[in-house]
Amino acid sequence: MKQDFLPVCREDMEKRGWNQVDFVYVIGDAYVDHPSFGHAIISRLLESRGYQVGIISQPDWKDKSSVTVYGEPRLGFLVSAGNMDSMVNHYSVSKKHRKNDAYTPGGVMGKRPDYAAVVYGNLIRQTYKQVPVILGGIEASLRRMAHYDYWSNKIKRSILLDSGADIISYGMGEHSILEIAEALDAGIAVSDITYIDGTVVKVKDREAVYDAIELPSFEEIKKDKRKYAESFYTQYCNTDPFSGKRMAESYSEHLYVVQNPPAKPLTTMEMDDIYALPYMRTFHPSYKKSGGVPAIAEIKFSLTSSRGCFGGCNFCALTFHQGRIVQSRSHESLIREAEGMTNEKDFKGFIHDVGGPTANFRQPSCKKQLEKGVCTAKQCLFPKPCRNLNADHSDYVRLLKKLRELPKVKKVFIRSGIRFDYLLAENDSVFLRDLCTYHVSGQLKVAPEHVSDVVLEKMGKPENRVYETFVKQFFKMTEKIGKEQYLVPYLMSSHPGSTLKEAAELAEYCRDMGYMPEQVQDFYPTPSTISTCMYYTGLDPRTMTEVYVPKNPHEKAMQRALIQYRNPANYELVKEALLKAGRRDLIGFDEKCLIHPRQFVSEKRAVQEKGKKKTNKKIPVPQNKNRKNVKNQSMKSSSKKQMINNCNNKKRR
Repeated sequence: MKQDFLPVCREDMEKRGWNQVDFVYVIGDAYVDHPSFGHAIISRLLESRGYQVGIISQPDWKDKSSVTVYGEPRLGFLVSAGNMDSMVNHYSVSKKHRKNDAYTPGGVMGKRPDYAAVVYGNLIRQTYKQVPVILGGIEASLRRMAHYDYWSNKIKRSILLDSGADIISYGMGEHSILEIAEALDAGIAVSDITYIDGTVVKVKDREAVYDAIELPSFEEIKKDKRKYAESFYTQYCNTDPFSGKRMAESYSEHLYVVQNPPAKPLTTMEMDDIYALPYMRTFHPSYKKSGGVPAIAEIKFSLTSSRGCFGGCNFCALTFHQGRIVQSRSHESLIREAEGMTNEKDFKGFIHDVGGPTANFRQPSCKKQLEKGVCTAKQCLFPKPCRNLNADHSDYVRLLKKLRELPKVKKVFIRSGIRFDYLLAENDSVFLRDLCTYHVSGQLKVAPEHVSDVVLEKMGKPENRVYETFVKQFFKMTEKIGKEQYLVPYLMSSHPGSTLKEAAELAEYCRDMGYMPEQVQDFYPTPSTISTCMYYTGLDPRTMTEVYVPKNPHEKAMQRALIQYRNPANYELVKEALLKAGRRDLIGFDEKCLIHPRQFVSEKRAVQEKGKKKTNKKIPVPQNKNRKNVKNQSMKSSSKKQMINNCNNKKRR
């Protein structure tokens, strides 16, 4: 059979000569058969092992028949909310509805429900009482145990229980989904599949779970924030596939949710095989009439070179989902994919990105990780780079050179994040030189996130002096190669640890740079991050010390406005923030001030209004005389303003 999309309806299934599918894959995204989409990887991987998979994309969750397209599957249902958490997809940090959904045909919003994985799981259960249901994807992965839910401001149970599913395949899922499929195919009851790494299951008998860490019960963490922080950090310290332990969370005397240790990382050969599967590399043709799927634009001509991240940013959930051990594809695999791109009709000569969670991570941070795993209570880069860190960019430099030299390729960009402290840890500047020479399109986006070391420590980011060192080296290099290029820093407001004082420091930094970001990201408390734990509990789970958390919407608006202090619409918020922070010195006419006082403008208007009232009481005068009066009044007003300014200057002196 020629290469084609997987079935999306019963007619497609019958055309293939199938009477029944092995798995029905229900997804919250449009069906895009591209390896940047999790559902494409899992479905193609199962297909490569001989399993028959049918896709149901964005079913009508108000209609039970929408999940009965293929009838009852032989082995089970696979369920994923999509490439994004459905709540992040739907809502901004201020909990306002977003207008567009890049993962839906035509960018239309509203084609999936809130808490999509839970809704889909229950929709299936209403019709198929006994068929196994396996959850996967980022929404399920980050909600696999009891968790704080920002949108409802509550502690929620494991998604396994609320969805009615049987198993969660957490993390990237390739190893665990094949083991689950093989077990089901062998006739093992889904209730007995409790032993696979990279899965979360429910059991009724605690004695059936061996060698497990006992987490605080659901009732305990609901009542006690300190217990929640302790439970979360235990989970955080057991995310490594080599050292991670099994964990059990009690919901009642006869109900436990058990997380098995993470699945082992993929080898380079396994990653190469996965990315060589017969993807169509675009969206399903049925979406053309709707204008296609917007998300394909950014990834169609991009290359995923690696997985995993040892950066350890506290506001990022990658530790829980992809893990800290970096896995990478071979040069040959990436070059084959790039050569295929160059033959596409709409390829313009530009490879948009070569990277992963962090572009310049191409190997584990040290040699011992593939045998013993990552350090449990230590980070590779924070607070300073570990002495065992292997800061070597030579492999990445060679890869980028090979890609640049491909026929039809004009430019290879790097749009994934560059970890600048890792770059600085390298002994030479070869990667920095190549980065500035070949891979920056005028502006390089970097993520210092903040400038206050107090806040950076809570973020798990390097001290501000490290970023300053990188800035100097970047501009020194751009000058050396004769290019005019700029840095665009990502900045975050209202992260735990940030008071108005630290927000004012960040505003001063923007002033000194002569830079006002068009958009500022408020900290977004998403499930399963250290920062979200701080947000909910007010405790740093690493040390159990108290942390200041800006939660009041008005304070958060002030912190955001300070970074955008040049925007006239933000004036009153900026003024209020500076006064509350005790930074009255930043209001005035000095070049270091963020805003000017507006009382002078008010006084000028009052003088003008007073003059108008006096004029109205007088007998009308000839036109030329009136002009003289207006001129004199204007001169008086101007003199008044000058007098006020002079007084103000004397006070400052």
